[in-house]
Amino acid sequence: MKEISYTAQWTAAARAVESERTGDRLFRDEYARTLAAPRGFELLNKYRGAAVADFIAVRTRYMDDSVGRVMAEGWIDQVVMVASGMDTRPYRLAWPDRTTVYEVDHAALLAEKHDRLSGLSARPRVRTVHVGADLAEEWRPMLADVGFDAARPTLWVAEGLLFFLTEEQAADLLSALAKESAPGSELAVDMTSASLLAHPMTQPFLRALREADTPWLFGTDDPVGFLSGCGWAVHDLKQPGEPGAGEDRWPYPPPPRGIANAPRNWLINAALTEISSPQQEVRP
Repeated sequence: MKEISYTAQWTAAARAVESERTGDRLFRDEYARTLAAPRGFELLNKYRGAAVADFIAVRTRYMDDSVGRVMAEGWIDQVVMVASGMDTRPYRLAWPDRTTVYEVDHAALLAEKHDRLSGLSARPRVRTVHVGADLAEEWRPMLADVGFDAARPTLWVAEGLLFFLTEEQAADLLSALAKESAPGSELAVDMTSASLLAHPMTQPFLRALREADTPWLFGTDDPVGFLSGCGWAVHDLKQPGEPGAGEDRWPYPPPPRGIANAPRNWLINAALTEISSPQQEVRP
């Protein structure tokens, strides 16, 4: 798993553009423009036409709603943002007082984000713990060192990450998260389809990513089966443009589920399967 800080800036630039829309914006991230420097807008312009900004806007809102739903249920109080990048949810969402958010990413990236947000006098709305780690190495014990409790349910958020991994790396990561989770834990994640990676229409975009040394490597046409094999049971699966996933904003009709080999993106909420953890069920 390699350094992806430029893609974090790219994502921040897309959030800034969405935040500065009038009338129908999906969310507001007042810090995104500052976090997008120095290359975020350059990358956003470079890949214009691939609906990247639209997808990031829809995905961000979907993940915001996923976090809000889990927090409202009231029985998960620790959230781990895996490869959090320039995400600012601790600063812009409402959180229950008891919550702790762990942001995991390269130490240098987290330090840079902290410095830029401090320069804006931004303060997190929730207890936030930075875990500086190389995700290519063993990082989960570092969570325990800063207070993460594997015996309590967790919400794991892995956003904009899996397509940068190989299938084996993605499966290993999700399986490890399942093994690290208490019963009642949840996962919010996005994936692309294998068909998207192979579709002629997407090849110019994918070739540009390869040339920038940030290739997309993994996608699946069976996200439910893939996640099941990693210990997670999908309970919400959407494509951009479907109800609950930017249906009024996504510029294209979502492909019907029954059409094979259509390029797709997946937005997913999943729960830990009972077989994944020997610990006693704690959900009320």
